[in-house]
Amino acid sequence: MAEFPYQITRWPKKERPRERLLQHGAQHLTEAELLGILLGKGMRKKTAIDLARELLDRYESLQNLSSRSPAELRTVKGIGMAKAAILSAAFELVRRVQSEGGGEKPCFKRSSDVARIYLPLMRDLRKEVFKVLLLNRANRLIKEVTVSEGTLDASIVHPREVFREAMLESASGVILIHNHPSGNTNPSEEDLRITRQLAEAGRLLGIKVYDHIILAGEDYRSLADEGLL
Repeated sequence: MAEFPYQITRWPKKERPRERLLQHGAQHLTEAELLGILLGKGMRKKTAIDLARELLDRYESLQNLSSRSPAELRTVKGIGMAKAAILSAAFELVRRVQSEGGGEKPCFKRSSDVARIYLPLMRDLRKEVFKVLLLNRANRLIKEVTVSEGTLDASIVHPREVFREAMLESASGVILIHNHPSGNTNPSEEDLRITRQLAEAGRLLGIKVYDHIILAGEDYRSLADEGLL
């Protein structure tokens, strides 16, 4: 369906969000105005700001809005494929900025070091994602590998898949991380079984499993810190 912009360009210049951002800075704009700039155009009888307000009303906060998939965003009238893609890209950039620790690869000496970087990246994921962090002898990250997406299962998270990249990259150790979309950090029996299986495989291969960290919402749990590894 074609879009019919309800033109903000007809507003007085001093009231237009884009002009105000350029003149006074983004910090002086409301959340709806910032989202409206990203959306660009409105639709019949609605400005981009109106659409932005509808999104904020529907999802109640930027945090909730940022966790929505492009498909979910497109269920809102006036949000097509292009607008959904722009919003998703913007929110993903924010998550990546939050997780950056500078140009050098991060060093993971404590579970809190991992949580500081990966909580912003994984807290809004709608399905379980299992990652392996490959570390050198100084505990500095060599590479991050995504092993599986979806329900965690020992048949999917197989030692072969976990340690293949570790051996190719000559990693001296690994940290296992995965998220719980439920928001509950408690490890399941399957989580514990996978941890034991991978730790044993690592011992046989000479690649230490330093930790298995579960991320959920704003919280995390380290199985190594709790003596479960």
